[in-house]
Amino acid sequence: MYLNPIPAFSDNYLWLLHDGKRAVVVDPGDAEPVMRALQEYELQLESILVTHHHPDHTGGVDTLRNATGAQVFGPARERIPEPLIRLAEGDTVQALGLEFRVIDVPGHTAGHIAFYTPDMDGRPLLFCGDTLFSGGCGRLFEGTPAQMLASLDKLAALPGNTRVCCTHEYTMSNLRFALAVEPDNLELIGYHAQCASLRNDGRPTLPTSIAQELLINPFLRTRQATVKAAAQAFDPAAHDDNTLFAAIRQWKNEFK
Repeated sequence: MYLNPIPAFSDNYLWLLHDGKRAVVVDPGDAEPVMRALQEYELQLESILVTHHHPDHTGGVDTLRNATGAQVFGPARERIPEPLIRLAEGDTVQALGLEFRVIDVPGHTAGHIAFYTPDMDGRPLLFCGDTLFSGGCGRLFEGTPAQMLASLDKLAALPGNTRVCCTHEYTMSNLRFALAVEPDNLELIGYHAQCASLRNDGRPTLPTSIAQELLINPFLRTRQATVKAAAQAFDPAAHDDNTLFAAIRQWKNEFK
Protein backbone atom coordinates (compact mmCIF):
# COMPACT_ATOMS: atom_id res chain seq x y z
CA MET A 1 0.00 0.00 0.00
CA TYR A 2 1.23 3.52 -0.81
CA LEU A 3 0.52 6.68 1.19
CA ASN A 4 1.20 10.02 -0.52
CA PRO A 5 0.55 13.60 0.66
CA ILE A 6 -0.54 15.67 -2.36
CA PRO A 7 0.29 19.36 -1.77
CA ALA A 8 -2.52 21.83 -2.46
CA PHE A 9 -3.13 25.55 -1.91
CA SER A 10 -0.41 27.06 0.29
CA ASP A 11 -0.10 24.39 2.99
CA ASN A 12 -2.76 21.64 2.58
CA TYR A 13 -2.09 17.96 2.12
CA LEU A 14 -4.68 15.85 0.29
CA TRP A 15 -3.84 12.30 1.34
CA LEU A 16 -3.83 9.63 -1.37
CA LEU A 17 -3.81 5.98 -0.31
CA HIS A 18 -3.52 3.38 -3.07
CA ASP A 19 -2.51 -0.18 -3.86
CA GLY A 20 -1.11 0.52 -7.33
CA LYS A 21 -4.52 0.16 -8.99
CA ARG A 22 -7.25 1.51 -6.71
CA ALA A 23 -7.14 4.67 -4.62
CA VAL A 24 -8.73 6.57 -1.75
CA VAL A 25 -8.31 10.32 -1.32
CA VAL A 26 -8.93 12.19 1.93
CA ASP A 27 -10.20 15.79 2.15
CA PRO A 28 -9.75 16.78 -1.50
CA GLY A 29 -10.12 20.54 -1.37
CA ASP A 30 -8.82 20.78 -4.95
CA ALA A 31 -9.58 18.20 -7.64
CA GLU A 32 -6.81 19.14 -10.07
CA PRO A 33 -3.75 17.80 -8.19
CA VAL A 34 -5.67 14.64 -7.34
CA MET A 35 -6.60 14.07 -10.98
CA ARG A 36 -2.95 14.57 -11.97
CA ALA A 37 -1.84 11.98 -9.42
CA LEU A 38 -4.50 9.49 -10.53
CA GLN A 39 -3.35 9.85 -14.12
CA GLU A 40 0.35 9.69 -13.26
CA TYR A 41 0.01 6.47 -11.26
CA GLU A 42 -2.80 5.05 -13.45
CA LEU A 43 -5.19 4.71 -10.52
CA GLN A 44 -8.94 4.31 -10.27
CA LEU A 45 -10.38 6.46 -7.48
CA GLU A 46 -12.84 4.33 -5.51
CA SER A 47 -13.53 6.34 -2.37
CA ILE A 48 -13.39 9.90 -1.07
CA LEU A 49 -13.19 10.39 2.71
CA VAL A 50 -14.16 13.79 4.12
CA THR A 51 -13.50 14.83 7.73
CA HIS A 52 -15.31 18.18 7.87
CA HIS A 53 -17.07 20.79 5.78
CA HIS A 54 -14.46 23.52 5.22
CA PRO A 55 -13.97 24.36 1.53
CA ASP A 56 -10.25 23.53 1.51
CA HIS A 57 -11.29 19.97 2.38
CA THR A 58 -14.38 19.63 0.17
CA GLY A 59 -13.86 21.90 -2.84
CA GLY A 60 -12.83 19.08 -5.18
CA VAL A 61 -15.41 16.51 -4.10
CA ASP A 62 -18.02 17.13 -6.80
CA THR A 63 -15.48 17.20 -9.64
CA LEU A 64 -13.77 14.01 -8.48
CA ARG A 65 -17.06 12.19 -7.89
CA ASN A 66 -18.33 13.15 -11.34
CA ALA A 67 -15.06 12.27 -13.08
CA THR A 68 -14.43 8.93 -11.40
CA GLY A 69 -17.69 7.66 -9.91
CA ALA A 70 -15.99 7.43 -6.50
CA GLN A 71 -18.20 6.96 -3.45
CA VAL A 72 -18.07 9.79 -0.92
CA PHE A 73 -18.08 9.26 2.85
CA GLY A 74 -18.38 12.18 5.26
CA PRO A 75 -19.65 13.47 8.59
CA ALA A 76 -23.29 12.91 9.49
CA ARG A 77 -23.89 16.40 10.86
CA GLU A 78 -22.13 18.73 8.42
CA ARG A 79 -22.96 20.22 5.04
CA ILE A 80 -20.99 18.17 2.51
CA PRO A 81 -21.77 18.02 -1.24
CA GLU A 82 -24.37 15.30 -1.88
CA PRO A 83 -24.60 12.44 -2.61
CA LEU A 84 -22.55 10.90 0.18
CA ILE A 85 -22.74 8.25 2.87
CA ARG A 86 -23.02 10.04 6.20
CA LEU A 87 -21.07 8.65 9.14
CA ALA A 88 -20.74 9.04 12.91
CA GLU A 89 -18.76 7.36 15.66
CA GLY A 90 -19.21 3.59 15.61
CA ASP A 91 -19.67 3.44 11.83
CA THR A 92 -17.09 1.80 9.61
CA VAL A 93 -15.97 2.25 6.01
CA GLN A 94 -14.50 -0.47 3.80
CA ALA A 95 -11.87 0.83 1.36
CA LEU A 96 -8.99 -0.92 -0.42
CA GLY A 97 -9.57 -3.98 1.72
CA LEU A 98 -9.16 -1.93 4.91
CA GLU A 99 -11.78 -1.21 7.55
CA PHE A 100 -11.76 2.37 8.76
CA ARG A 101 -13.46 3.14 12.07
CA VAL A 102 -15.14 6.54 12.36
CA ILE A 103 -14.32 8.66 15.42
CA ASP A 104 -16.33 11.76 16.35
CA VAL A 105 -13.85 14.58 17.06
CA PRO A 106 -15.81 17.85 17.43
CA GLY A 107 -13.97 21.05 18.25
CA HIS A 108 -12.54 22.53 15.05
CA THR A 109 -16.02 22.12 13.58
CA ALA A 110 -19.15 20.83 15.30
CA GLY A 111 -19.41 17.57 13.36
CA HIS A 112 -15.76 16.80 12.57
CA ILE A 113 -14.88 13.11 12.21
CA ALA A 114 -11.66 11.12 11.83
CA PHE A 115 -10.96 7.81 10.09
CA TYR A 116 -8.83 5.14 11.80
CA THR A 117 -7.71 1.71 10.65
CA PRO A 118 -5.76 -0.56 13.02
CA ASP A 119 -3.56 -2.19 10.39
CA MET A 120 -2.28 -0.69 7.16
CA ASP A 121 0.87 -2.56 6.20
CA GLY A 122 1.56 -3.46 9.82
CA ARG A 123 0.78 -0.13 11.52
CA PRO A 124 -2.37 1.77 12.45
CA LEU A 125 -3.31 4.77 10.31
CA LEU A 126 -5.31 7.88 11.23
CA PHE A 127 -6.76 10.57 8.97
CA CYS A 128 -7.57 13.31 11.47
CA GLY A 129 -8.40 16.32 9.29
CA ASP A 130 -7.83 19.58 11.19
CA THR A 131 -8.28 18.16 14.69
CA LEU A 132 -4.65 17.22 15.42
CA PHE A 133 -1.55 18.74 13.82
CA SER A 134 2.06 17.95 14.52
CA GLY A 135 2.82 20.14 17.49
CA GLY A 136 -0.67 21.66 17.47
CA CYS A 137 -4.42 21.31 17.07
CA GLY A 138 -7.13 23.00 15.04
CA ARG A 139 -8.66 26.33 15.94
CA LEU A 140 -12.00 26.16 17.72
CA PHE A 141 -14.24 27.63 15.04
CA GLU A 142 -17.42 25.84 16.14
CA GLY A 143 -16.62 23.78 19.23
CA THR A 144 -15.58 24.39 22.82
CA PRO A 145 -12.26 23.77 24.57
CA ALA A 146 -13.89 20.90 26.47
CA GLN A 147 -15.02 19.29 23.22
CA MET A 148 -11.59 19.63 21.61
CA LEU A 149 -9.82 18.27 24.67
CA ALA A 150 -12.15 15.25 24.70
CA SER A 151 -11.53 14.72 20.98
CA LEU A 152 -7.77 14.92 21.41
CA ASP A 153 -7.97 12.53 24.35
CA LYS A 154 -9.62 9.98 22.03
CA LEU A 155 -6.81 10.33 19.51
CA ALA A 156 -4.10 10.28 22.19
CA ALA A 157 -5.45 6.92 23.39
CA LEU A 158 -4.74 5.27 20.00
CA PRO A 159 -1.64 3.05 19.72
CA GLY A 160 1.60 5.01 19.86
CA ASN A 161 2.78 3.74 16.46
CA THR A 162 -0.33 5.11 14.73
CA ARG A 163 0.64 7.14 11.65
CA VAL A 164 -1.12 10.49 11.93
CA CYS A 165 -2.04 12.10 8.59
CA CYS A 166 -2.75 15.75 9.35
CA THR A 167 -4.01 17.98 6.55
CA HIS A 168 -1.80 21.06 6.89
CA GLU A 169 1.95 21.70 6.91
CA TYR A 170 1.78 23.80 10.06
CA THR A 171 4.53 21.93 11.89
CA MET A 172 7.26 24.56 12.08
CA SER A 173 4.98 27.36 13.31
CA ASN A 174 3.37 24.95 15.80
CA LEU A 175 6.77 23.89 17.14
CA ARG A 176 7.83 27.51 17.57
CA PHE A 177 4.85 27.94 19.90
CA ALA A 178 5.48 24.57 21.60
CA LEU A 179 9.01 25.72 22.42
CA ALA A 180 7.60 28.86 24.03
CA VAL A 181 5.45 26.60 26.23
CA GLU A 182 8.16 24.03 27.02
CA PRO A 183 11.58 25.53 26.22
CA ASP A 184 13.43 22.80 28.13
CA ASN A 185 11.68 19.82 26.51
CA LEU A 186 14.60 17.92 24.98
CA GLU A 187 12.35 15.72 22.82
CA LEU A 188 10.76 18.87 21.42
CA ILE A 189 14.13 20.53 20.75
CA GLY A 190 15.33 17.46 18.83
CA TYR A 191 12.07 17.12 16.90
CA HIS A 192 12.19 20.79 15.92
CA ALA A 193 15.67 20.28 14.45
CA GLN A 194 14.53 17.15 12.60
CA CYS A 195 11.50 18.90 11.09
CA ALA A 196 13.55 21.97 10.13
CA SER A 197 15.90 19.69 8.20
CA LEU A 198 12.98 18.06 6.38
CA ARG A 199 11.51 21.43 5.39
CA ASN A 200 14.89 22.74 4.27
CA ASP A 201 15.04 19.74 1.92
CA GLY A 202 11.53 20.51 0.65
CA ARG A 203 10.09 17.39 2.30
CA PRO A 204 6.89 17.10 4.36
CA THR A 205 7.06 16.73 8.13
CA LEU A 206 4.08 14.36 7.99
CA PRO A 207 2.82 11.83 8.80
CA THR A 208 3.70 12.08 12.45
CA SER A 209 2.82 9.48 15.12
CA ILE A 210 0.76 9.47 18.29
CA ALA A 211 3.85 8.56 20.33
CA GLN A 212 5.77 11.50 18.89
CA GLU A 213 2.95 13.95 19.56
CA LEU A 214 2.59 12.83 23.17
CA LEU A 215 6.21 13.87 23.69
CA ILE A 216 6.12 17.28 22.02
CA ASN A 217 2.58 18.59 21.40
CA PRO A 218 1.43 21.02 24.11
CA PHE A 219 -2.23 20.33 23.31
CA LEU A 220 -1.75 16.65 24.22
CA ARG A 221 0.36 17.61 27.24
CA THR A 222 -1.87 20.07 29.13
CA ARG A 223 -1.89 17.73 32.15
CA GLN A 224 1.92 17.72 32.33
CA ALA A 225 3.34 19.90 35.11
CA THR A 226 5.48 21.98 32.76
CA VAL A 227 2.57 22.79 30.46
CA LYS A 228 0.19 23.45 33.37
CA ALA A 229 2.67 25.93 34.83
CA ALA A 230 3.03 27.68 31.47
CA ALA A 231 -0.75 27.81 31.02
CA GLN A 232 -1.22 29.34 34.48
CA ALA A 233 1.49 31.91 33.78
CA PHE A 234 -0.54 32.97 30.72
CA ASP A 235 -3.90 32.78 32.53
CA PRO A 236 -3.74 32.57 36.34
CA ALA A 237 -7.43 31.62 36.44
CA ALA A 238 -6.77 28.31 34.62
CA HIS A 239 -7.16 25.55 37.19
CA ASP A 240 -8.69 22.37 35.72
CA ASP A 241 -8.31 20.28 32.57
CA ASN A 242 -10.68 22.36 30.45
CA THR A 243 -9.51 25.81 31.54
CA LEU A 244 -5.84 24.81 31.24
CA PHE A 245 -6.47 23.57 27.71
CA ALA A 246 -8.43 26.74 26.90
CA ALA A 247 -5.53 28.85 28.15
CA ILE A 248 -3.02 27.09 25.90
CA ARG A 249 -5.37 27.38 22.92
CA GLN A 250 -5.93 31.11 23.54
CA TRP A 251 -2.18 31.65 23.95
CA LYS A 252 -1.60 29.97 20.61
CA ASN A 253 -4.29 32.16 19.01
CA GLU A 254 -2.43 35.27 20.17
CA PHE A 255 1.10 33.95 19.63
CA LYS A 256 3.26 35.91 17.17
